Amino acid sequence: MQPETLRSKLHGVIAFPVTPFHDDLTLDLDGFRRNLRVMLEHPIAAIVAAGGTGELYSLTPEEHLAVVRAAVEEAHGRAPVVAGAGFSAALGVQLAKQAAGASADAVLAFPPYYPGAEEDGLYDYYRAIADATPLGLLIYGRDWFQPGAAFVERLASLPTLIGWKDGQGDIRRLQLLRARVGERLCWIGGAGDDMVPAYYSIGLRAFTSSIVNIAPAVAVQLHELASAGDSASLSRLMEQVVVPLYALRGRRRGYEVTVMKELMNRMGLAGGAVRPPLARLRNDEAAELTALAARFHLL
Repeated sequence: MQPETLRSKLHGVIAFPVTPFHDDLTLDLDGFRRNLRVMLEHPIAAIVAAGGTGELYSLTPEEHLAVVRAAVEEAHGRAPVVAGAGFSAALGVQLAKQAAGASADAVLAFPPYYPGAEEDGLYDYYRAIADATPLGLLIYGRDWFQPGAAFVERLASLPTLIGWKDGQGDIRRLQLLRARVGERLCWIGGAGDDMVPAYYSIGLRAFTSSIVNIAPAVAVQLHELASAGDSASLSRLMEQVVVPLYALRGRRRGYEVTVMKELMNRMGLAGGAVRPPLARLRNDEAAELTALAARFHLL
């Protein structure tokens, strides 16, 4: 898919599927495929295979390729597939190239492993991943990577860069970036489903969703209500399930994945286990999670 063609499709819910693992922590590709089939029954704008929720950081390059291939095969042209890549320039290039070889439609570049790198080095890192394939590139601004507007404008000179995924939820900073770079990039809300009201209030119309793993219809409803400006209905939905879910996810580092997988397990989907260093669910939180799963079942 040509980068500009992909950009035109990035409107609405962008799915961030988990990568299921068996109890022995081996890859559960059959479960991954089943989960995608459920998602693809709904109007999903794109699928990010091996993203943050998909535990990119715990996958081997061989597993990464298997996950991307499975996503491409299940999507079968119904939704673009974006492949996560990063760690180092060399490994990011390898992951990008093998994703292109598997017919992925774009690459989502994560910040490098080295925190606090200088801008010149960061530019070279992203340029290496961008130059590795003709695919459209999206950059994921998250964790320690909080670039200023001038540097984002410099990155926007990369010809295949089409989008910016905000992973910090800092609306003030995001507005400054947009004011400097404008519509050269597609701006994607990427800090969580709970940020949809804030993102859409400043004009964004695409967000990456974890809730799509357990309730695709709810994720789509978030987009529709926020787009329509139905603040009353949106607030009710947020209060019913979204805010309680994100409150639980925020209790421990890594729970943004652990909680989603445990909810999926309770809802008959393939969540599976998390790989270290992510923490498993505490026993005293199991009943609370089961009650939250019941809320989603009622929607």
